[in-house]
Amino acid sequence: MPAKKKESADSVASATRVTAGAVLPRLAVRKTYKLYIGGAFPRSESGRTYVVADSKGQFVANAAQASRKDARDAVLAARAAFGKWSGATAYNKGQVIYRVAEMLEGRRDEFAALEVPASEVDEAVDRLVWYAGWTDKLAQVVGGANPVAGPYFNISSPEPSGVVAVVAPSAPTLLGLVSVIAPAMATGNTVVVITDAPRVAITLAEVLATSDVPGGVVNILTGSAAEMAPWLASHSDVNGLDLTGLADAKLALELEQAAAETLKRVRRPAAVDWSADPGLAPMTAYLETKTVWHPKGI
Repeated sequence: MPAKKKESADSVASATRVTAGAVLPRLAVRKTYKLYIGGAFPRSESGRTYVVADSKGQFVANAAQASRKDARDAVLAARAAFGKWSGATAYNKGQVIYRVAEMLEGRRDEFAALEVPASEVDEAVDRLVWYAGWTDKLAQVVGGANPVAGPYFNISSPEPSGVVAVVAPSAPTLLGLVSVIAPAMATGNTVVVITDAPRVAITLAEVLATSDVPGGVVNILTGSAAEMAPWLASHSDVNGLDLTGLADAKLALELEQAAAETLKRVRRPAAVDWSADPGLAPMTAYLETKTVWHPKGI
């Protein structure tokens, strides 16, 4: 009798497990969108997060809300990466950016799940390939030998400015991010990006992290531009400020004024057609010209 009772109890327990497994749905592992600093994905040092919703207003995830301390860490990471990235050959920088395009092409379904149109993914990939092709050609276009009178020759060549702080546009999310990050990368600068589109931005960061981009070359902060941008604009170790994606005219003016204190290069075009040919302006905005004089015929 005791053996039969035990067998019966085991059968009931087994049936309960099966029933429970059939009734209770599997809980999905929700993604937490962190920051991207120095090639790693840390949470905000402040511990703050904010809710991210989809186009229907439904909760999707929590995203890290970057603080000024996170911005300082991003600048330090960008400065530490600048020497190696700016010293890489133009051909190598082109290879790395082309690799980003390859990886982005292979992860297009992920961006589709984030409500990024397929046409925008195509444009973003093409934009990366376009900038990859310019890395070893730009010096011939904007530099060269200068005509001078005398027993010497004079050569000018472009060099990157340094660390560039960028406010990314709210829309188009992916194409906008690529359009402000790629030109700075192509010219040897390192970047600190502020964005309010954490899902797309951090998914793009995952693409960058698996595309041979050295840690610190691109750093992404998610959260409020009004909180972080003024500090980056006045930071003495930030050499350029790209306000192409900032729609708030009042904030943009404040940032320009703050940047003037440290003589930053500031780019703020009147209007941008993100799908149009960007031309050379996004690249030449953060280049310095180095001129060398050399005697000859003596």
